[in-house]
Amino acid sequence: MSYIYSGFADEAGWDIETQIRATKELGWSNIEMRFVQVGETKGNIHDISDEAFIDVIAKLGEANIRIHCFGSGLANGGKNIEKPFDVDLESAKRAATRMAKIGTKFIRVMSYPILKDTDDQLEPERFRRLREFVSIFNDAGATVLHENCGNYGGMSWTHTLKMLENVPGMKLAFDMGNCFHDLDFNKPEPRPYQDAWEFYEHVRDHIVHLHIKDGHMVDGKHVHTYPGEGTCDVKKIITDLLARGYKGVFSIEPHIGVSPEFKELPEAEGKYRTYVKYGQKLESLMPKA
Repeated sequence: MSYIYSGFADEAGWDIETQIRATKELGWSNIEMRFVQVGETKGNIHDISDEAFIDVIAKLGEANIRIHCFGSGLANGGKNIEKPFDVDLESAKRAATRMAKIGTKFIRVMSYPILKDTDDQLEPERFRRLREFVSIFNDAGATVLHENCGNYGGMSWTHTLKMLENVPGMKLAFDMGNCFHDLDFNKPEPRPYQDAWEFYEHVRDHIVHLHIKDGHMVDGKHVHTYPGEGTCDVKKIITDLLARGYKGVFSIEPHIGVSPEFKELPEAEGKYRTYVKYGQKLESLMPKA
């Protein structure tokens, strides 16, 4: 049985050459493009200049690597639902144009950070903006994927399902590795952290893309680990999803930085080696044919 792998290769290094080298070393042909540096230009793939974007696509083409998903910054942790929509709207339109040119079919978005100390999460405005994203990307032949990550949809599986009900056409890029450090807003105060398997069980019918991340709490702090070494049920979720007919991509997002075993190396090389080993660890967890 063959699987399709990818990853946020900016965690191996920001420059496009390093991202290509890591992807090729793993023997993969897909990349989930998020941040990238070309020469002195760097930023999210949908925000860099047109010239830099053309350069990125040319380099990827030469290496026979395709961008299967834009890891956009739309509605992410740096945004605010109470601020004007203009910036995200322009980024979305620019991303849609670029995706249509190169045939990328998926874009990861979020649902704006949780508002603190209030029960009013401005749901109507969140849903309105997400519907606008869906409309823009549908017109470009692409699907909007929501990632659960410290945002409205990541407050609990209940919030995710309510969001999907109110945003027709949106699907999920599920990240089991965000659950262990995100509070469960289905539960009363003091809220526990989420259980990855519980979250997954309730949303699995909507998952078309899987982010691979793992970790656990250590002395009250969240620590990311290689896949299968944390508490996020990585292998269990992969196995169940495959049994249900999943044909999508398995995309790594390590969040480790530099693994302790590579601390003696220069930081850039340590990050690179950690990313490559993370991909190899994922492959070792996959069910055999």
